[in-house]
Amino acid sequence: MGHLWTVLTHAHSLAGPVLMLLYPLYASVMAIESTSKGEDEQWLAYWILYSFLTLVEMLFRSLLEWVPVWYDVKLILVAWLVLPQFNGAAFLYKKLVRERILKRHPKPSSLTSSPIGKPKSEN
Repeated sequence: MGHLWTVLTHAHSLAGPVLMLLYPLYASVMAIESTSKGEDEQWLAYWILYSFLTLVEMLFRSLLEWVPVWYDVKLILVAWLVLPQFNGAAFLYKKLVRERILKRHPKPSSLTSSPIGKPKSEN
């Protein structure tokens, strides 16, 4: 049982960086190379939400240290944001972030091209 627990502990500590950073980095590059606007939205929304989550974590670090399951909750939340079965990042962005941004700032017409300057139809 001791060896199994050690393996599970190491797998758990590796799951975070893989799920929160490595897979999203790979998927973001693939989204840039694809012609699908939906993939771009999913991964841009993910990085916006992940940045916000990291900022909140930094601000409330002393409080979150008292929550023993915080890392597990964060891992589950990020899994929901990342996994293509759920597209949680795009969903949260459309339901929470987008409405608030568009109320304060009308949609700029200069953002209709891809991040590298070419419209998606030309990629």
